[in-house]
Amino acid sequence: MTAEPSRDGRLPAGYLTPGSSSFTDFLAANADHLLPGRQPLPPGMVPQVPHATTIVAASFDGGVVMAGDRRATMGNLIAHREIEKVFPADDYSCVGIAGTAGIAVELVRLFQVELEHYEKIEGALLSLDGKANRLSSMLRNNLGLAMQGLAVVPLFAGFDLARRQGRIFSYDVTGGRYEEHQFHSIGSGSLFARGSMKKRWRTGLSQNDALEVVVEALHDAADDDSATGGADLDRRIFPVVAVVTVDGFRRLPDEDVATALATALSRARGGGPTGSGSVSSDAANSGQADTDGGTAR
Repeated sequence: MTAEPSRDGRLPAGYLTPGSSSFTDFLAANADHLLPGRQPLPPGMVPQVPHATTIVAASFDGGVVMAGDRRATMGNLIAHREIEKVFPADDYSCVGIAGTAGIAVELVRLFQVELEHYEKIEGALLSLDGKANRLSSMLRNNLGLAMQGLAVVPLFAGFDLARRQGRIFSYDVTGGRYEEHQFHSIGSGSLFARGSMKKRWRTGLSQNDALEVVVEALHDAADDDSATGGADLDRRIFPVVAVVTVDGFRRLPDEDVATALATALSRARGGGPTGSGSVSSDAANSGQADTDGGTAR
């Protein structure tokens, strides 16, 4: 039901009554029309809408790194070249999105409020497992829209303050939650990205090594999947990369991402020329890039 203000302008009783530490449960009880999964669709076929694609994550000694390409597609068209798909969930976790972009971004914003609401009500941070479970419950509430073609599939990662390590969680459209070890990827280019990380990931990676692994994985995915965008060197558009450690969430600047990509490609090709459309090491170190074709593919 939807709570309406009283005639004297006071808030409804539901807004003043102590209840659950879950903001999603509060909305369901007092303003369920604001939940993404409760919004009714008009009759007829679902129109084409922008879709977010490839997200990758990898653990390293001391945390986890997550990266997302910047392309959103709508059928055979590029709907957006600069969409951001990796967001902070709270101070010690991040979430990447694949699927229907509009609903996914709204779900992430609700998830951010959910975690902040819990912290304010309980006076403590929710555990990393608890955060992963909350996201699973929110996805389950979106199942109706997913069955109509508006699916959202996130990738969640963070630093576990109790275990003192980075952890990664994947999901399916029904809300199923699965912990992934070492690395994982989702989206249309996930198969190619996972194959790349399978060859490059190893135990004992440093943060810089893990950064190179994920940006190279996105580069490899863009080479084979048209819905995944590589680094656009003409427009200076690079993947969004976030690192979560004991010090918290941090988004890396584009200069660091460009340098990591140049280093990874140079190493993959034996330290020789990186080829047409790739980033040169000298240019990347100064925050610049050279290209013949405009997009690193």
